[in-house]
Amino acid sequence: MELILGNQIYIPKDALPPALRNRLIRLAAFQNPEFYKLQAMRLPTYDKPRIIACAEDHPKHVGLPRGCLDEVCQTLSDLNIKAMVRDERNPGLPLKATFQGELRPEQTVAAHAMLAHDTGVLAATTAFGKTVVAAWLIAQRGVNTLVLVHRRQLQLQWIERLSTFLGMPARTIGRIGGGRTKATGLLDVAVIQSMVRNGLVDDLVSNYGYLIVDECHHLSAQSFEQVARQAKAKFVTGLSATVTRKDGQHPIIFMECGPVRYRGSVRQGVATHPFEHKVVVRPTGFRPLRPADPDVRVQFHKLYEELIADKERNRLICQDVIHALREGRSPLVLTERNEHLDSLTEQLTSELPHLIVLRGGMRKKELDAIQARLAAIPGEEARLLLATGRYVGEGFDDARLDTLFLTLPVSWQGTITQYVGRLHRLFHNKQEVRVYDYADLNVPMLARMFDRRCHHYEGIGYTIQLPGSAVPGWPADVPLPVDPDWKSQYAASVRRLVRDGVDSPLAKLFVLAAVIPPSDADSSGRARSATEAFLYRRLETLAETAGRFRLNAELPIPFDGWGRMEVDLLCEPSHIAVELDGSQHLGDPEAYRRDRRKDALLQENGYRVLRFLAEDVGKCLDQVLDAILRALAHQNTRI
Repeated sequence: MELILGNQIYIPKDALPPALRNRLIRLAAFQNPEFYKLQAMRLPTYDKPRIIACAEDHPKHVGLPRGCLDEVCQTLSDLNIKAMVRDERNPGLPLKATFQGELRPEQTVAAHAMLAHDTGVLAATTAFGKTVVAAWLIAQRGVNTLVLVHRRQLQLQWIERLSTFLGMPARTIGRIGGGRTKATGLLDVAVIQSMVRNGLVDDLVSNYGYLIVDECHHLSAQSFEQVARQAKAKFVTGLSATVTRKDGQHPIIFMECGPVRYRGSVRQGVATHPFEHKVVVRPTGFRPLRPADPDVRVQFHKLYEELIADKERNRLICQDVIHALREGRSPLVLTERNEHLDSLTEQLTSELPHLIVLRGGMRKKELDAIQARLAAIPGEEARLLLATGRYVGEGFDDARLDTLFLTLPVSWQGTITQYVGRLHRLFHNKQEVRVYDYADLNVPMLARMFDRRCHHYEGIGYTIQLPGSAVPGWPADVPLPVDPDWKSQYAASVRRLVRDGVDSPLAKLFVLAAVIPPSDADSSGRARSATEAFLYRRLETLAETAGRFRLNAELPIPFDGWGRMEVDLLCEPSHIAVELDGSQHLGDPEAYRRDRRKDALLQENGYRVLRFLAEDVGKCLDQVLDAILRALAHQNTRI
């Protein structure tokens, strides 16, 4: 069977039985997650197709996206059908370009992975240097190239970078769209919206031998997909930091650009940075004034309106921003709404002279003026950038930034990755990048979004500084450790303390008991003493056990040459003795024998003995308290 490979894969209909034709068409189709999401929420689905199909029905051929070529050939091979591919792609015109730079090791690996295939996607985090890799590929391919971007700001950045890394004057690089159209036919950068008018794609897109699609996750938009589908270039490269789309339509990316050939790990990229990565959680006292709406989408919109109007919350944000500026940091304040941007700008304008506001829809002259103003600010002078997430989420470069204020809640992983990526560009004296996250924990929906953000932060290598006030019910003046291992081991005990009620003294004792490492005999003894104090305080603050236990109580029972015996915690009325053992007891046979003799004597005198490892009181507080309460109930029944 002959397959024609051009801007699509053309398969002749007359050679296709109906069953095989349907099977091939299904290769270019996928279920629409948005449809099923709305259906599960019992919301209207009238404008959402259940299946998204990317195949085209031509008079004599079935057209499939060329990213499906490998799957088509494999399907035919499984049916013992030999596929012959007639290549009618555009090999392009010669382009003389030399790469003027040096790739980093990880960029070299990515570049060679992309060069080994005609098509493919480079998925790498912000600040990886995808544009630099693309410039290297242009020089290696040596054919006329069209770069597609979706914003004028990105177009200008691409022209600047290509001029730098290919040693070409900027005026020799063509521009299509963005208020100016002057194509060279050799190396052009086009705003993708300018390539399609009223559903018709400019024929110019088919004249290049190499197509590069920046931020290729936007290809799922119908007009963008149309442009990529009309390109006949032999080589196609997609670039993106987030190839997974929130709406689940990312399969379109791979159908048009090919599969991911190299995927850079965000966490690995963060690990290579010469600076620390921290998240400072700032719990707010926000409580909605209006009742929740049954429609989740309406409810979220209303919450955003109230968050924007909350004066106390905005005051907290502005205080933190001013404090960061006084620390000598270079902050970026991000919000999702223009009205919030205006409100924050009004409150911060009087605080410093260098305040830059960035938002979508700004004209070229405005953008040029802002860039010039940024460049003119001396490095030692404080400056503040306020922007909407849509403006700086993609393609915004300012290496000086080291602090991000996330002022409105988001939760999707791709958005988090893009936003924090603004801080990851290398800059001299950058020692720590910091994210301020404003957590609205009194609203269940927003609290869940905060939990998802924390998961994403930790997933890309950030350390979260979680104040006690970030855990509802925990004393705000007692900070909790942020180490992931500590949180995994002690989270259940924190929940038990909050459930039963916890005050500051008890919380401090718990943290002290939980963080002392019993690495030697002395520290083990200190840990046991701290644990005794904590457990005693907990029992004193519980209604069922208050006033019933004594700490380090003595009994008139002769033991080991003494005329008395001391127990860690004693409930005399119920004849219960609680003993806490340090970790040294596990490796000391003599200590083991001594404990057994002590237990036997207590039992002979009518006492019930409960013995726990000191470290388990912190890690397994549920089991320890339940065991004590069960013993009290049992002893009281007997008495």
